Amino acid sequence: MLMDSALTRHGFVSFRELHRWSIDNPDEFWREAWDDLGIVGTQGERTTRGSGFEGTEWFPDARLNIVDSLLAGDPSFEALIAHAENSSRRSFTRGELRAHVAACAAALRASGVRVGERVVAWTPNITETVIFALGALSIGAVVSTASTDFGPAALVDRFGQIEPTVLLTSASYRYGGKEVQLAESIEHVVSELPTLTTVVVIGASDTYPTWENWLSPHRDAELAPTPLPFNHPGFILFSSGTTGRPKCIVHSAAGVMLKVLSEQGYHLDVRPGDTMLYATTCGWMMWNWLVCGLGRGATIVLCDGSPGYPDISRLWSIAHEERLTFLGVSAALIDSWRRAALEPRQKFNLPSLRTIASTGSPLAATGYDWVADAVSPDVHVASIAGGTDLCGCLVLGVDTEPVIRGEIQGPALGLDVTVLRSDGTEADVSEEGELVCRTPFPSVPLAFWGDTDGSRRHGAYFDRFPGLWAHGDFARRTPSAGFEILGRLDATLNVKGVRIGTAEIYRVVLSIPGVLEAMAIEQPHGDDARVVLFVVLDQPLSVEMEGLVRSALRTQASPRHVPAVIVEVPELPRTRSGKMTELAVADIVTGRPERDTSSLANPECLTWFRDWTAASKS
Repeated sequence: MLMDSALTRHGFVSFRELHRWSIDNPDEFWREAWDDLGIVGTQGERTTRGSGFEGTEWFPDARLNIVDSLLAGDPSFEALIAHAENSSRRSFTRGELRAHVAACAAALRASGVRVGERVVAWTPNITETVIFALGALSIGAVVSTASTDFGPAALVDRFGQIEPTVLLTSASYRYGGKEVQLAESIEHVVSELPTLTTVVVIGASDTYPTWENWLSPHRDAELAPTPLPFNHPGFILFSSGTTGRPKCIVHSAAGVMLKVLSEQGYHLDVRPGDTMLYATTCGWMMWNWLVCGLGRGATIVLCDGSPGYPDISRLWSIAHEERLTFLGVSAALIDSWRRAALEPRQKFNLPSLRTIASTGSPLAATGYDWVADAVSPDVHVASIAGGTDLCGCLVLGVDTEPVIRGEIQGPALGLDVTVLRSDGTEADVSEEGELVCRTPFPSVPLAFWGDTDGSRRHGAYFDRFPGLWAHGDFARRTPSAGFEILGRLDATLNVKGVRIGTAEIYRVVLSIPGVLEAMAIEQPHGDDARVVLFVVLDQPLSVEMEGLVRSALRTQASPRHVPAVIVEVPELPRTRSGKMTELAVADIVTGRPERDTSSLANPECLTWFRDWTAASKS
């Protein structure tokens, strides 16, 4: 175990001592992490240049390509396994994977892709997506991926900003036993992305080259990844806010890999030879996180389609078949297993399973209990929290420490994480406040795409508490030195681990005749959360109107954009300048202390929301 090795090397007896050393000596820690994690490349003499979150450049003398680290090792080792609803199990050894990545890299070069250009994938969670991403990264291109359940409008809102030259997509996808054809949607997307020079389709296509035809001329290519600076951009992820299009977060590929491998190696005890699955789509940063698991020498397992099809035990069947050592899921899925009274230990043989990781929303204490009772009391339940903004974790499990139900065990190594009051002073233990980090780390975003002066990135993370990373989560420290995440501080929605900007919902809903105004709020509900859509209409809310709203969001945005509840309201709160105020309603429906409403033109309308909230909880 890497954690034990690090403790022994420094003569420490506990994780807390190691963590204190890591934040007091960040340059030494991250150099040691590079070596411990077996990163392939030239490290250079300096760990950092500059200072502060906005001025630090990591490993300024380094040259590396993350593909060398991700695909290093025994070519006969089974590196990638894929399970999908509509196909049989697929498997690639590391040698086979290298050959496919080499062909893809050559095909991208033949398509004219140069270092720094953007290539995008709108695909299911299948092997071709991993090969495409690795091929692009190997030649220094920048990769962005999205899942097929995003509708064309939501996809163009994302990809349209970054001017991609190559699009990989799929002729269809399958979810919950239903096959969805994408031909018309592909045409719509392509028509809205004028910078595309190449479109490649997985499956049959009469219009564009298929994946196999695109790769076939390059099957004999050798893989020769291009050495790049450590801060070379590799990934663009999207995180939505409450206004405007989703923001394009540009990440260093090497920074993400080093941060993620430190989490997997030190905190979650992912070892060479392990087999790990994270239930995710290509549109969630956990997909990037899982792919980095190749760098731990692990076999990664992709699972496409519904985790509940053909039945709710699908992931446990895969865990049994593949002898998983690590299973990652959303907190909501654990709760659904609990409510269904599923008992995997009674049906499946799981002798290798050491860790179950949970993210996407806070894991309730009952979720910890379910794992102990229905799976095994010996499995490490690692609740983790961070997100798209850092493509990693701020707080997560600690394999060497006791698990306390309902809590995240501790801060990530190298990150000085705490909770602050609104005035910037440190909150007491058990006092609620804002989650922040006081030390720079390698996966701090390089930039927001198009943010030429850095003002948008500064405003997103560093404006509230100068010199600190403000994550935007409501949290508290626990007496056991752990953390509890209590939800978002802004009105951004967190739907099963994917951040959804309310602007994406409003763009669709407000185009429906009869809808005058709309406001979407995330409300705690049971052990999870639900999205409530409040609407002002020109006529009473009918079953037909509700169905129209749900259908429009499902097809034009994605199923994740569909609210759990639609409620007609007489009026929405607005400032005197006419701006809708989501946070005033969010405070009420989440039960947080209400903020100052003196800027509202119609504060009396909040009485309706207080009454509705009280009734919804009764």
